[in-house]
Amino acid sequence: MEELHQLKDLDALLDAVLLEARRLTAAEAGSIYLVQSGMLNFSYLHNDRLFSSARHKHIYTSQTLPLDNRSIAGYVACTGEPLLIDDVYEIHPSMPYTFNHSFDEASGYRTKSLLVLPLKTSRDKIVGVMQIINALDRKGETIPFTARDQMVVGYFANNAAAAVERAQLTREVILRMIRMCELRDPEETGAHANRVGAYAAEIYHQWALNRSVPDAEINKTRDLIRIAAMLHDLGKIAIPDLILKKPGRLERDEFAIIKYHTIYGARLFENRSSELDVMSAEIALNHHERWDGRGYPGKIGNIFAESVHFGPGKQGEEIPLAARIVALADVFDALVSKRVYKESLLVEEALALIQEQAGKQFDPEVVAAFFAIREVIAAIRGKYQEAAATPPGHIGP
Repeated sequence: MEELHQLKDLDALLDAVLLEARRLTAAEAGSIYLVQSGMLNFSYLHNDRLFSSARHKHIYTSQTLPLDNRSIAGYVACTGEPLLIDDVYEIHPSMPYTFNHSFDEASGYRTKSLLVLPLKTSRDKIVGVMQIINALDRKGETIPFTARDQMVVGYFANNAAAAVERAQLTREVILRMIRMCELRDPEETGAHANRVGAYAAEIYHQWALNRSVPDAEINKTRDLIRIAAMLHDLGKIAIPDLILKKPGRLERDEFAIIKYHTIYGARLFENRSSELDVMSAEIALNHHERWDGRGYPGKIGNIFAESVHFGPGKQGEEIPLAARIVALADVFDALVSKRVYKESLLVEEALALIQEQAGKQFDPEVVAAFFAIREVIAAIRGKYQEAAATPPGHIGP
């Protein structure tokens, strides 16, 4: 449990909670719904039979359920009591809830045994519902969950609920910071920050798999980069409104001023008391550096000096990995998003530009990781849309 309380990002935490609950019960699948705005929001999914890796597009599926007794998850959320179901296709008609067959029908999967538990804090607040699916015996055959499974996972779920509530608060604080920035910069929206953060976490995960990075290091860094990436443009809050809100392209002198948002952003993390502060500062300062050394702000002796002058651009691995990843994530999102001074590009056009810039603007290994998870990128884009966004398009093979 202590490891869970060390995780800061909500998605990383849900992944860890689901993985541990499945380990405790030898279950092949599971999902988590979170209570948000009076609804149950589908928030995380594992399925070892369908997906060879937890990093798949269905993690970012958008689905909501009413907070009522008609669904299994809704019933558990409303009553606060766990459910043990041996076969979801044989639920007695007298029960108020029914099983939704749509995922099974679309995927060819067969859900059978189900253990559903409320994520309930010590104050009896329901923050979500966890569904553990299909317990397996030693031969890999589906078996019912037991009363002991319910007791063990129930104890774990109650402890995990506090960590989930804390991670939700962290995410909300970050989004409030983004909304504060949005008051100054119309481009810096919560949806943009969520997309860049999610892109960065998934690109890093694939990059790390390609490099055979140990799982513990992957989980730790993915947790940090998701949050730090969301804060990449906070320094724009120090840029004058006449520049940030200009309805057109910037003049050369105006662009020279806006470049300083990298300095201002890094300065926000002056008291670097945690690894998250360090990474947030690195990303804020370096996410406009280029692999070929033609980016900004370049090599600077002291970003806290009264007068800061940009130096020669950092290049290659002089640029911190997290910043190299966010550079690509941020540019991709900008290319496919409409701005006051430009229309959005088609996804295929944006992909072609990014591929062409491998080894120039972007780290080639980061580009390779990005292209390896195109379906996940498309799913992220579909989940975190602007209020009046254009359709996300297809980023398949």
